Amino acid sequence: MTLFDDTRQLLQELIQNACVNDLTPDSGQEIRNAETLERFFAGTPNVEITKLEPRPGRTSIIVTVPGSDPAAEPLTLLGHTDVVTVDRPKWTKDPFAAEISDGKIWGRGSVDMLFITATQAAVTREVARTGGLRGTLTFVGVADEEARGGLGAKWLMEEHPHLFSWKNCLSESGGSHLHATDGSDSVVITVGEKGAAQRRLHVNGDAGHGSIPFDRDSAIVKIAEVARRIDAAEIAVAKDDIWQGLVQAHRFDPATEKALLEGTDPAAYAEFGELSRIAHAISHLTIAQTVVRAGQAINVLPSHAYLELDIRTLPGQSNDYVDEVLRTALGDLAAEVEIEHLISEEATLSPTDFPLYQTLTSVLGDFFPDSPVVPVISTGGSDLRFARKQGGVGYGFAVHAPERTLAYAMGQLHSHDEALHLEDLELTVQGYEAVVKQFLS
Repeated sequence: MTLFDDTRQLLQELIQNACVNDLTPDSGQEIRNAETLERFFAGTPNVEITKLEPRPGRTSIIVTVPGSDPAAEPLTLLGHTDVVTVDRPKWTKDPFAAEISDGKIWGRGSVDMLFITATQAAVTREVARTGGLRGTLTFVGVADEEARGGLGAKWLMEEHPHLFSWKNCLSESGGSHLHATDGSDSVVITVGEKGAAQRRLHVNGDAGHGSIPFDRDSAIVKIAEVARRIDAAEIAVAKDDIWQGLVQAHRFDPATEKALLEGTDPAAYAEFGELSRIAHAISHLTIAQTVVRAGQAINVLPSHAYLELDIRTLPGQSNDYVDEVLRTALGDLAAEVEIEHLISEEATLSPTDFPLYQTLTSVLGDFFPDSPVVPVISTGGSDLRFARKQGGVGYGFAVHAPERTLAYAMGQLHSHDEALHLEDLELTVQGYEAVVKQFLS
């Protein structure tokens, strides 16, 4: 069988194992995918295999192919093995059958990110069989990525920081395309990701019987006003090279480009079409109001209410900056609002003037010689942030056909009827094989 056939069969089995992470400690059970991967590597020469789990069933697998030169640059492929939940009635296919039809492989995790995980494993096995590389190659099938890595990459970083190299890492996702207004094409590499600055905003009011609400300080009315003011917050547009590069890649007319880069007209985001929401998130601190709570009994006026905010920061935006944005939006109400910090992680960014990034651009240039590479940041999180925290670099890499735009690829993540074009799987296998051989030899 070909390397593509091996990858496709492995991908189908990884999907069928249904390692669904519902964010509870005993979900995921990535041990099923770890065992599949262990069988996949069975009998392969020149590999060292380690399995670790911080909790029963939450298993990560590390496969190392030692290079011939200990001083050569290493490469680590971080592929997560868990997937998010499904709403089965909304699917027209069995989400865990890994059915192949219409030129696609269907199933939860087919795009996020089991196709990259399967590719990384298959290329690692092929390299182990053929040998000839100076640098050490490591494949890591990581648990718990969908729950921010507490039982996966984060745990490995904290408890086993020297088990493998974090210096040069590849993971999800990149290789999709940007179509400019003049018909030209660009291809993206993910070089960073936004941070998290989750907040819970508390307000207090007067308790009392629901039958006598007159002249009460209502916690519910107050939290509603908090929500209104947060929604109306004026957030400054990014002034970084990533945002400028994304705008310029689309070759908008001068007036639209100016409005986007200076943040003077929110309506200009419509020019991005299906990419408008993603473009807005890449260019702003975003504040999503996701949870509100107040009261327990219908006949009791609650004395407390809170609002939870999913805030995503850009590189360089600190916790103090986020709190200042909130207080400014709240205005004269700020003194009555307690700001509680929940999960907070800074945004991370890898440089583009770095050998691994240059290898990626070279490989993509071979596939798409007329398509310049555009670095982008991810609006969500990935395990690559742990590599950056360890002082390494991390890039999201895959290879998609030109028809698959960034908006299309992002639209498949966590969606109903998630599906991957087999053409993109074959391209990604070829891309990873080229990157590994170029970078490590």
